[in-house]
Amino acid sequence: MADTHRAPASVTKAVVPAAGLGTRFLPATKATPKEMLPIVDKPAIQYVVEEAVSAGLADVLMITGRSKRSIEDHFDRAYELEEALRAKEDTERLNAVRASSELAQVHYVRQGEPRGLGHAVLCAAGHVGDEPFAVLLGDDLIGERDALLQRMIEVRETYGGSVVALMEVEPEQVSLYGCAAIEPTGEDDVVTVTDLVEKPPADQAPSRWAIIGRYICDPAVFDVLRETPPGRGGEIQLTDALRELAHRGPDEGGPVHGVLFRGQRYDTGNKVDYLRTVVEFACDRPDLAAEFLPWLHEFVAKRDVALD
Repeated sequence: MADTHRAPASVTKAVVPAAGLGTRFLPATKATPKEMLPIVDKPAIQYVVEEAVSAGLADVLMITGRSKRSIEDHFDRAYELEEALRAKEDTERLNAVRASSELAQVHYVRQGEPRGLGHAVLCAAGHVGDEPFAVLLGDDLIGERDALLQRMIEVRETYGGSVVALMEVEPEQVSLYGCAAIEPTGEDDVVTVTDLVEKPPADQAPSRWAIIGRYICDPAVFDVLRETPPGRGGEIQLTDALRELAHRGPDEGGPVHGVLFRGQRYDTGNKVDYLRTVVEFACDRPDLAAEFLPWLHEFVAKRDVALD
């Protein structure tokens, strides 16, 4: 049931962890952050910030690390480039360059060493303070039409506590995610989370509903994270902290609810899914599809013939 004793505070801030080493994409990420790898002509992290802004979160904190300066540069003004484009009267590209620097108020804090997602979120405590906040992982891009983050904010406003995005995955994939034990509520797309297990073996998973890279966290998560010992992989896991909050009442930072997401999710965390994402985004672009799709059909047809 929703907490009727107090109205939950509004969510106004987003936290975007971006301190990972991007080892899956080496050598491309040796000097370029994985978050800056392009999805057609925009870096992946810009789509994430645009999603936060679309949900009404214009205060964005990036958790960065070494060799992430290009992220800061991307969301800053580029005066020499803007002047060059202005001189060429290239208004379209000038507006595109300006757009990233005008999206949101972007702040930065460094995670000194990669100690897990929970530790990255804890690095946001000074900026977030005693307010609920969103966490958006850059590996997951959500379809523009799905408004997942906005729905999660609505659920937080109704029930309080924390909210996770859940997506049903195949049994052989559950060991790649944090998985939730759930109970129904009075809403078809909202469940109560009763337990969370980080990357369980398939035969020990509480369900096939996996946490994807969107969270709304109650500020109580910070105190829990400070007391959370390193878990799987020697890292401080956000899942472990949320599991603790799931067992608490409203006056102690709980409960935890899940939004059952059945929309479009793009996973850019590995090479094959990254390539799929680029192709899908290109096919959805009106300025590219007319030329790209016929070529793609022809290319696939040739490959099919070669495989026969």
